[in-house]
Amino acid sequence: MLTSTTDLDIRLLRIFLAIVDAGGVSAAQGALGVGQSTISEQLATLEVRLGFTLCERGRGGFRLTAKGERFVRMARGLLNTLSDFSAEARNMDKQLVGRLTLGLCGHSTMQQNVRMAQAIERFRQRDEAVRLSLRVCGPRELEGLLLQGEIQVAIGYFWHRVPFLDYTPLYAERQVACCGPSHPLAARAGRATQEDVAQWEWAWRTYPVPEAEFPDWQARVTAEADNMEAVAMLVLSGAHLGYLPEHFCRPYIEAGLLHALNPEVLHYDVTFRMVTRRRAALDEVTRAFVADMRAGV
Repeated sequence: MLTSTTDLDIRLLRIFLAIVDAGGVSAAQGALGVGQSTISEQLATLEVRLGFTLCERGRGGFRLTAKGERFVRMARGLLNTLSDFSAEARNMDKQLVGRLTLGLCGHSTMQQNVRMAQAIERFRQRDEAVRLSLRVCGPRELEGLLLQGEIQVAIGYFWHRVPFLDYTPLYAERQVACCGPSHPLAARAGRATQEDVAQWEWAWRTYPVPEAEFPDWQARVTAEADNMEAVAMLVLSGAHLGYLPEHFCRPYIEAGLLHALNPEVLHYDVTFRMVTRRRAALDEVTRAFVADMRAGV
């Protein structure tokens, strides 16, 4: 049973996580630069130190035990803490030290990507030694990661408000209704009406988009997806109508792969926001980046 942590234990933790990331002992040989038998011995040593089995390996393949899955999270947390400690110790003279993880929805316009880049530039000009990470995922996952504390700043479309979070409007994104060239409504592209589109099947987002709703829309939704690429695929099939960001679908329209049904009528706007915990709960690093983002709004 592990009662104290030594340098050897830290080394064994890194080996174990390399095995997990590679998907097995054999697959980890390249990353670790040692043979399979040596890796197996090191893994066995860690299990003896802990007093329980971390994983099953053999003919049936590699699989973490229930304790092993929990231990992975604990090991990553410990190594991240050690990394943060080392960074802070090395940079005691810096005003801002630590790590900052930003969650983004992806596929923003060029203008918004430039705005984000400018905020990062302003932040990097500070007296700082911060490890910056960017994660790209859907709105639902972004909010979950923010609430779990795995990201410090989220930028995306959020359809409800959590009381202890702050929401700063950044920009509006226009969505337009589209169809594929094989869809019967392609012949009416540019002049389709609400009555026209209400008769056909739709692809919809898995999260609420109240700005886009029309009478009886739920009865017409026969496919759903959680990101714009997947919605575009459903629309390209010719089997569904769907709303897509104007900037995203423009190249498809120019290539004749999509048709905008009537941008003047069949559109809606969504507001993208920067979301963080309430200011009192923010650390110095996050407060500094938020200020740099707001400077460009």
